[in-house]
Amino acid sequence: MDGIHLNARTMFMTTILLIEDDFAIGSTLSSGLSKEHFLVTWERDGKSGYESLFANQPQLLILDWMLPNMDGLMLLKLARAKGITCPTLLLTARDQILDRVSGFEAGADDYLCKPFAFAELLARVKALLRRSPPAAVLEFEDIRLDTVKRKAYRGTALLDLTSREVEMLEFFLRHPGEIVTREMLAVDVWKITQRATPINNVIDVQIGRLRRKLDADGQPKLLHTIRGVGFRLSSEERW
Repeated sequence: MDGIHLNARTMFMTTILLIEDDFAIGSTLSSGLSKEHFLVTWERDGKSGYESLFANQPQLLILDWMLPNMDGLMLLKLARAKGITCPTLLLTARDQILDRVSGFEAGADDYLCKPFAFAELLARVKALLRRSPPAAVLEFEDIRLDTVKRKAYRGTALLDLTSREVEMLEFFLRHPGEIVTREMLAVDVWKITQRATPINNVIDVQIGRLRRKLDADGQPKLLHTIRGVGFRLSSEERW
């Protein structure tokens, strides 16, 4: 339990995919953004970056133009054509007007010429994130939650969830495949900040009710209990 403690601030870290082949720049940006409490995935070539973009669905993409295996402009064009809409900051040494136009036409939302100061990149990252509202619909396997209408579905079936069950499901959908402890649920769903407040039994009861509704009609089990640790939303029962 002690080894997986997370505080409230780290639970909803914004996810950023950084695709940059220059090791010095990539390590500086990855380290700097992590210290600003962003959750950063760093890829160093176009092909692995393209695959990571679809696998991880980041909230922001920082993309170098010149990359091995697939250049950033081609990567962005293909991603936009396949429905990837996350805000994108394009990094490049190219500073001509036509280069900037090409970047924007490919789907970039902002453009930063090298060399640049980290403070400027951070300001642009925050500005892009302010323009981009959080996703209204969250999905995992055949579970779908409309966070605006507060309606949840398993396949095509509307789930009859209480307000608390919707809040729990939203938390799990924002952390698919991750271990979720009772402490995390207590802080972010029940808004309890005092450690002395015992609600583990309450959480277990609510998890049981949510699981029964998710797994009704013989559906494959997706919400699992990890004994002595917490819970996990996963298509795998063993790990």
